[in-house]
Amino acid sequence: MNKKIIFIILIVIIIAGFTAFFYYRDQIFSKEIVRFEILGQDSVKMGEEMEYTVKYKNNGNFALENPKLIFELSDNSLTEDSKLRITQDLKDVYPGTEEFVKFKARLLGKEGDFKVVKATLSYTPHGLSARYESETTFTTKIETVPITLTYDLPSRAEKGKEITYNINYFSNIDYPLENLSIKIEPVNGFNFKSATPSSLDNSEWKLSTLSKTQGGRIIIKGVIGADAGNHLSFLAKLGMWRDGNFVVIKEASQDVEVIQPLIFISQQINGSLNYVASPGETLKYRIFLRNIGPSSFNNLFVTSSIDSQAFDLSTLLSDGGQIRTSDGLIAFDARNVAGLQNLAPQQETNVSFSVKLKDSWSISDSEKNNVVIKNKVDVSGISQEFSNKVSSKLEVIQTALKNQDQYQITWQVKNYFNDVKNIKVKALLPQGATLSDVISPESEASHFSFDSQSREIVWSVGDLLAGSGTTLVFQVAAGVGALQVIGQATVSGEDQAANMVVQSVAQAINPN
Repeated sequence: MNKKIIFIILIVIIIAGFTAFFYYRDQIFSKEIVRFEILGQDSVKMGEEMEYTVKYKNNGNFALENPKLIFELSDNSLTEDSKLRITQDLKDVYPGTEEFVKFKARLLGKEGDFKVVKATLSYTPHGLSARYESETTFTTKIETVPITLTYDLPSRAEKGKEITYNINYFSNIDYPLENLSIKIEPVNGFNFKSATPSSLDNSEWKLSTLSKTQGGRIIIKGVIGADAGNHLSFLAKLGMWRDGNFVVIKEASQDVEVIQPLIFISQQINGSLNYVASPGETLKYRIFLRNIGPSSFNNLFVTSSIDSQAFDLSTLLSDGGQIRTSDGLIAFDARNVAGLQNLAPQQETNVSFSVKLKDSWSISDSEKNNVVIKNKVDVSGISQEFSNKVSSKLEVIQTALKNQDQYQITWQVKNYFNDVKNIKVKALLPQGATLSDVISPESEASHFSFDSQSREIVWSVGDLLAGSGTTLVFQVAAGVGALQVIGQATVSGEDQAANMVVQSVAQAINPN
């Protein structure tokens, strides 16, 4: 009997043990039962909007309470609110439930960069006090950067030669890029001279917001200082400033071989190397060729092509040159210019032509305060481009309208190309003529003066931006038997871009 009792007790203990084992086994929680992943694109174009999907599923028997999701974007990602770390409180996740959260962003970086995002899900299983975390990551490669950054630079250049090269940029990203800059690395052997647009430190250019299909150009001028045989390495970087860091998104590079100079080309206009041309004047070009190579040049062929709508090509003249007015080309050969037949080492010769600038021509907004005339000289395969500033055209038009014994004088001032400051219009009032107190607009009365001793009228116009103008109207009573109502009017001002005084004259007005 005792054996049966003992046997029954053992059976009960075994059954209770198995029951307890399976019960507590079910109570043990593992975070492996939470399926947690990020879905997205394996590769994208830089700046392309992409969507990340964070999916989570509860495969266990416990509800996940107070879940919190933290989503961390890679550095320098672009979002609508500029946040790179996003925290969301989620609803409780019950057994068998699958949910997802979506995030949008644009990745910033260079071609070939890998960008990693990270998601963290924290929660407390029902009935437990411990808090668990699940983590996952996702990597996306920046396959391409749809931005063009190129050099327009010759592959060979002569020592001592001044060259002009371009850095061209263009965006095909369907998103406006802000806080952009282009940086260039210093080049040992290239002496930086100037740039358009200008740069404060000659190494960085800040760009305006760059939208899709927009671009621009930086023009850099400098002199090759390295010896022949050297190679110059030019490097440009286009990037975006983010939190004080310059994030490079595109690079361009080009090597230039320095060769021994052969012919040194220089040019003068009206006897000056850096002549500032004025609208309406005749320009006399003289191109100088010096052989700085070790051997003679025979039967040289020289061309100069004029590249500007500012020229009146019908006025082209040349002694010894052949002119093609259709495209502004002047050609010189050894048959007509004796100095081109043989140019010995260290010998110099020259050719010349003249052409007149138009009185005025249309310019774009980008050309204002930077109007230049250009010509390109080619000598047997060697090229040199020349650029000269053009001063503004400041014009005064003086007209008169007679009303009985009074003349209504109108001064119309027009400024064409560059900003001009401190503009004044002056004219002499003949003896016997008198001014009335009628001045229009009245606001200009304080800028209008008359000196009874010198008989000089002065209108202080002030400053005019390129492409703007202004008008003044006043009345004059001519003297009896007067030969003039008012003398010639002279307008003058300080051209800010050309750094010179510009002026023009309007004819005097006689009585009707």
